[in-house]
Amino acid sequence: MLLRHPGRRVLVVDKEHHIAAHQSGHNSGVIHAGIYYTPGSLKAKLCVSGSAAMLRFCEERGIAHAQCGKVIVATSQEEVPRLHGLLERGNANGVPGLELIGQERLRELEPHVVGVAAIHSPNTGIADYPGVCQAYADDIARGGGEVRTHVEVVAVHERGDIQVVETTAGDIETRGLLTCTGLQADRLAAMAGAPADLRIVPFRGDYFLIRPERDRLVNALIYPVPDPRFPFLGVHFTRKTDGRVWCGPNAVLAFAREGYRFEDVDLDDLGDAIGFPGFRRLARRYWRTGLGEMYRDLSRRAFLGALRRYIPELTEDDLVPGPAGVRAQALDREGRLVDDFSIHRAGRAVHVRNAPSPAATSSLMIGEYVADVLDQA
Repeated sequence: MLLRHPGRRVLVVDKEHHIAAHQSGHNSGVIHAGIYYTPGSLKAKLCVSGSAAMLRFCEERGIAHAQCGKVIVATSQEEVPRLHGLLERGNANGVPGLELIGQERLRELEPHVVGVAAIHSPNTGIADYPGVCQAYADDIARGGGEVRTHVEVVAVHERGDIQVVETTAGDIETRGLLTCTGLQADRLAAMAGAPADLRIVPFRGDYFLIRPERDRLVNALIYPVPDPRFPFLGVHFTRKTDGRVWCGPNAVLAFAREGYRFEDVDLDDLGDAIGFPGFRRLARRYWRTGLGEMYRDLSRRAFLGALRRYIPELTEDDLVPGPAGVRAQALDREGRLVDDFSIHRAGRAVHVRNAPSPAATSSLMIGEYVADVLDQA
């Protein structure tokens, strides 16, 4: 908005003490190419353009990144038809450079991986997203805007054509309001008048790290073929910008929206999730999957078993506990995971109510899209 309207004032408030405290600072750091998403969806369009924009941004701003490439590996013949379907979807989305490869080429790219076939995506990359977020904040400041941390929104109401945002640091009056609050997105949007038809349900993902002396087992990014029967992707391998290799994540219900450990419990958040009809419908459909994810969360050996489908050489001693993230996933009342980004306008306010992966990859293009919607408000 500052680039489009240089005289306009932009103020960003964040309840945490520093920016990127949650999803933006706890994700796996991948710059996705846009393979997985339904052609024509916002995710597909904004990810493909956003991937190229993110790589340029990191290069221009000196942010740690690498265009390291990714393989999506079929470990059995049963997965090969899904691999072909995924290739067709990626090509339909305009993802450049995709190639179906066999075992020989796979061994050249990832010598320790077993698989019968794979898709190679050479334009997939990794980035330091906390560094990206800091660069965004710096750009806001340079443009005359302001980012205020440790400021929590407690209420929103209208006064004529003015939105009054009540915060712990006093009231803010604005003619244009954007809410984009990740794990609290549904609550803040509802506070500002958006429909309450979606509910954020938090899913925690835990990672293991491969010990540095064994991280030669992974060169870049190794992903599974998604199973359309299940709502989440499955475990994968990511070599980060610092050279460490992350393995995971699993996906279990978090007992607190901002709970990064198994023992983190917030009764209000937990009641909010399990009291929502959509969550109960989702749980009835996927309870077996959920139990399996919970078992892997509690058992290193079970987690290792999922990883060894791709790298049989891995041993339990190769793994050390790693970080965790919490995915803010919107769910509708019928128990369907909201598949696309949800960007909703209500009066003079715009609400981003669902922005899970690939939101970090797409963030520059999401910004342009939201600016377009705000200009129409």
